[in-house]
Amino acid sequence: MKKYVYSFGGGTADGDGKMKDILGGKGSGLAEMSRAGVPVPPGFTISTEVCNLFFENKNKVPKDVDEQIHAALEKLEAEMGKKLGGVDDPLLLSVRSGAKFSMPGMMNTILNLGLNDKTTEGLARKTGNARFAYDCYRRFIQMFGEVALHIDMAKFDHIFDSRKAQIKAKLDTDLDAADLKAIIAEYKKLVKNETGKDFPQDAVKQLMLARDAVFNSWNTPKAVYYRRMEKIPDSIGTAANVQAMVFGNMGDTSGTGVGFTRNPSTGEKVFYGEFLINAQGEDVVAGIRTPQPIAELAEVMPEAYKQLREITSNLEKHYHDVQDFEFTIEEGKLYMLQTRNGKRTGPAAVRVAVDMVEEGLISKKEAVQRVAPAQLDQLLHPVLDPAARKSLQKIATGLPASPGAAVGRAAFSSEDAVHLSAKGPVILVRKETTPDDIHGMDVSKGILTAVGGLTSHAAVVARGMGRPCVVGASTVAVDEAKKQAVISSNGKKLILKEGDWVSLDGTTGEVYLGQCKTNEPDPKSHYFAEFMKWADEFRGNFGVRANADIPRDAKQARLFGAEGIGLCRTEHMFFAEDRIPHMQAMILARDEKTRKKALQKLLPMQRKDFAGLFQAMNGFPVVIRTLDPPLHEFLPKRENLMVDIARLSHATPKEKKEMSNTYGVPVPQLKKHLPELLHRVEELHEFNPMLGHRGCRLGITYPEVTEMQARAIFEAAVQVAKKGVKVIPEVMIPLVGNVKELENQKALVVRVAQEVLSAAGLKNLKYYVGTMIEIPRAAMTADEVASEAEFFSFGTNDLTQTTMGLSRDDYTKFSRQYEDLKIFKADPFAVLDQEGVGLVIEHAVKLGRKTRPDLEVGICGEHGGEPSSVEFCYRVGMNYVSCSPYRVPIARLAAAQAAIAGEGKAEMQRTA
Repeated sequence: MKKYVYSFGGGTADGDGKMKDILGGKGSGLAEMSRAGVPVPPGFTISTEVCNLFFENKNKVPKDVDEQIHAALEKLEAEMGKKLGGVDDPLLLSVRSGAKFSMPGMMNTILNLGLNDKTTEGLARKTGNARFAYDCYRRFIQMFGEVALHIDMAKFDHIFDSRKAQIKAKLDTDLDAADLKAIIAEYKKLVKNETGKDFPQDAVKQLMLARDAVFNSWNTPKAVYYRRMEKIPDSIGTAANVQAMVFGNMGDTSGTGVGFTRNPSTGEKVFYGEFLINAQGEDVVAGIRTPQPIAELAEVMPEAYKQLREITSNLEKHYHDVQDFEFTIEEGKLYMLQTRNGKRTGPAAVRVAVDMVEEGLISKKEAVQRVAPAQLDQLLHPVLDPAARKSLQKIATGLPASPGAAVGRAAFSSEDAVHLSAKGPVILVRKETTPDDIHGMDVSKGILTAVGGLTSHAAVVARGMGRPCVVGASTVAVDEAKKQAVISSNGKKLILKEGDWVSLDGTTGEVYLGQCKTNEPDPKSHYFAEFMKWADEFRGNFGVRANADIPRDAKQARLFGAEGIGLCRTEHMFFAEDRIPHMQAMILARDEKTRKKALQKLLPMQRKDFAGLFQAMNGFPVVIRTLDPPLHEFLPKRENLMVDIARLSHATPKEKKEMSNTYGVPVPQLKKHLPELLHRVEELHEFNPMLGHRGCRLGITYPEVTEMQARAIFEAAVQVAKKGVKVIPEVMIPLVGNVKELENQKALVVRVAQEVLSAAGLKNLKYYVGTMIEIPRAAMTADEVASEAEFFSFGTNDLTQTTMGLSRDDYTKFSRQYEDLKIFKADPFAVLDQEGVGLVIEHAVKLGRKTRPDLEVGICGEHGGEPSSVEFCYRVGMNYVSCSPYRVPIARLAAAQAAIAGEGKAEMQRTA
């Protein structure tokens, strides 16, 4: 019979730490700790496979699996010497979720399972502590009621808070056994009213309902949303871990806590975490009480603290990674409830990887594989400007939970955050976050909570998302209903309203009122620089370039390690205020002579731009794309022109002056100029401009445009080369679908190049002419195109549109449905469609190199900075990827990881 249930505890386990696929992260950790002799409460793990069987079997567990669960329960009862549902000395259980990949707070947990009216009395007699017994029972009803019976937690909270208010209790621990009994009675009435049934008294039935609730939590909206955000497959399912309870709420010699073997925010090698005395584990992570720093445990319970340090240190050495652990101390005795590789911020991931190499724990290759490429984005976040922050009012200080600066408008609920984020950056301000806030956290630039510690839900999830976060800002009183927060600052009350600007520093925990200026990060810091050096060693000859249109962006790209410019979009240069009038004059021209006259004014401006790019790249290649968009994009919108023509006759002098500035002509010429402009806009109107008169088609019908750009490119190359700087111009002709188009434009470029270079005495300056592959016909006839093209650069934004017949601008209207229904695995404009568009690319690469074996091949769409797309580009034999400057480090690391994976596959093939 196939095994579905795995026992652990007492120094043995059916599974081990390598079985994450079957046991999930939590279950494999419990099994491994049990084998290592770590004090772990015994229990059993119901495998992830059962979760999938559960859904396939119409939300029922198959009979043979049920039999294995009952057998494992009997084994646990024998080991503990207690029985689930036993009246005199009941066995109590926790039931927790645990997928292969950590999903903090997204799925369900139930504690104290097995309590009912009779077993609670038995527990009170056995322990001699009635308050403890009834506290456990009220917690169980509350947790089970929400998770398994689907009762709104707020209804339980209302009952609990009302009792506290009635007896004027400040803390939960101020409630005595009689108060807790009264609360339990009200809880049971609530259950009866909400479900029509009494609270279940059969302990075994409680277990089965809890197990099913854990499996069902795999498909809750928040869990589905988190998986989509973290790119976790839906098919892997979650395990359910059933474990004997140990109690941190038995008095002042008991407690519970969570921690990390290193700081998950910074990566510093310090013991990090928090604990609460006389509490259960959920109290810490839920942020209900603000816990104490874990270092203080050394004073409160020195022996338990010493043992905890020893165990967790050994676990880190065993796993060769930072450990995220949970523990409970029951009347002075330590129990480990969980260990798993800890989630950490990008800065922490890099520092830990570098430190662990220097400590001899892992190799450089392991270090490079240890950091997810997307995590590097967090190291490139801006920081609050030191001078600017001095001018702002500091309104609160909390715990620095996730580093970086965030500036945005305050929103006090996740729904409001989603709404406001459509208009600009948002800071989510909450009393504490819960897993239901995941959509609000996702759209926010930063998160601020009034309560909770460094291991609260807000802190853990924000770190995983790379969002700056400040928690436990106790002077902030959030009133979600009024959409405001009352902040006590310097003895005064300050009202923070929805929409007010807030600036927070997740590195220091400081919060400011107002919109603070931010500064760019330093990519030369020791840990980052060392780590990227190792990544480049494994990346080998695979290049990473940047998309940059102006010298400032090119310089930034070089700082981040770009090895050239893979795409300079020349049209962006024409939109500058001093250039658009000349561009419009060229478009309005009715003959070649007038057009050339306008282009002559643009030539020195383009030449200056190109010279700046060549200078910044200093010996690295610069790919410059000739004019690509249709001409109407450089003209005003038809509707705006019609309004201004109608307004002109009765406009005030001030309004006419504004129009003059807008259209770049003197006021007296507006009456003649605006109708001419409108007429030309109407002439240039196209039904489908994306497939219309643009790209190489413009250069063929208006060759003087391509000629001006080519002259500017080569004159700039001469200018910079004569300063002793090596220049490598690569001229890229866009939207080629037929080799004859490229032949036409290449001939023009080569003629101009020869003229300019000969005149300058630089005939030997090497340059290349190639094309952007963004039309399926060009890809299908790539062998013909390569007879003219010296390089290919795949424009995957347009290639995705033309291959899939999908408008990038319109896809957003139905993208959610397509991705929810799994029609598309992900947004094809963000993540390359390898099964469709990828096949077109792979075919074109092979055909192109068949004609020209030394053909240089790259990619310059947005996919060039997306890790899985970079891996694809490496696999199909491209020479480089190009992406935005801030994604260059991400692409460098993704390429290194692709190279390492390629080595591994090659080794497997050799040894097969």
